[in-house]
Amino acid sequence: MPIIVGDYSLDMQTTSEGGESSRHELELALGEQINALLSATRALSERSAAHFHADLQPAAFHIARWLYAFGPARPSAIAEAVSMDRSSTSTLIGKMRSLGLLDSSPAPGDRRSIIVGLSERGRRRVAATLEDRGKEFYARTQDWSEDDLTCLIELLGRLTSDQPT
Repeated sequence: MPIIVGDYSLDMQTTSEGGESSRHELELALGEQINALLSATRALSERSAAHFHADLQPAAFHIARWLYAFGPARPSAIAEAVSMDRSSTSTLIGKMRSLGLLDSSPAPGDRRSIIVGLSERGRRRVAATLEDRGKEFYARTQDWSEDDLTCLIELLGRLTSDQPT
């Protein structure tokens, strides 16, 4: 009996007693779907970054989203948190400050260092962008049953868990 996964039809008949052929086909189909998910996520991130500010690189939205979630911080802490090098982070922070998306102030106890955070304008733009992302995600899942959503959440949790099941 064939199973349809995305654009793939999998023949569930096995060629050996252990079922290695159908298992292999399922694992390949899973890999294809994970790749499709990663591509769709990357595309959504690119659109979100452009929605946040068309004149900035997508990495700037990553910084802004982190600041939105965690609040003001030193540029070095931001760079570490978003896994970017300090130079790139500093350049993006400078550009974001010049666009009025970030505010900065001297760091308490070390006036040579600064703390950056989202300005009111920056917070509004991040919030609007996240709302837009949420609408797109909701549009993709609004017709799903609660059982389907629960199943996907559980399976993704198992897939991304540090512990094998």
